[in-house]
Amino acid sequence: MPCDLILVLDAQSPREVVPALRQLQGTVRWVKVGLEMYTACGPDAVREIADLGFKVFLDLKLHDIPNTVAKAVESAAKLPIGMLTLHTCGGREMMEWAVKAQRQHKPDLLLLGVTVLTSMSAAGLAETGVAAAPDQQVVRLGRLAAEAGLRGLVCSPLEIAPLRAVLPADVALVTPGIRPRDAKADDQTRIMTPADAVRAGANFLVVGRPIFKAPDPVAAAKSILAEIAAA
Repeated sequence: MPCDLILVLDAQSPREVVPALRQLQGTVRWVKVGLEMYTACGPDAVREIADLGFKVFLDLKLHDIPNTVAKAVESAAKLPIGMLTLHTCGGREMMEWAVKAQRQHKPDLLLLGVTVLTSMSAAGLAETGVAAAPDQQVVRLGRLAAEAGLRGLVCSPLEIAPLRAVLPADVALVTPGIRPRDAKADDQTRIMTPADAVRAGANFLVVGRPIFKAPDPVAAAKSILAEIAAA
């Protein structure tokens, strides 16, 4: 499975990023709409970005009782999206219900399980009552997600190798925490360069600020894509 780039839209409204997106048309295929924009603008934000020709990764990290999550997947399936996230810590039954709804209402939607957030250190995870190290917890939740029928996971680049060792080969790994060597880590604690993540087995690299904050976003995106291709 080849690797591709997903651009993070860290904004409250599509209007804030449309000028940059127009520049990036033809360079970047995927964009990620997260809670900030979705909460501010709702489904219209997804439609507006999709109308620009981009594939949309809707990152809502659903986590609720099984029926509620299944209904949320059903609702999201009506939108022009290609990926949707849920929290694997919601448990097996919740994920199974979500997968059933996805298969029934949007078979081509890639439902992604979020394991351990890349902002979480071992100490932060321990504060929530999880004694396992982040990589151990990621593997535990990743296995559970695959058993429940999910065909993709979101994980730190540092957990790609442990997951690849235990998961079916067709499970896609979507990897935030990607930073070119000369970029700041910002709020990510478990990071990796694009080339190293590709070599480890990532299928999608999620990048935001290193592109949007660059003097030339198009050049920054092309540089990352070139690094992906070379790796």
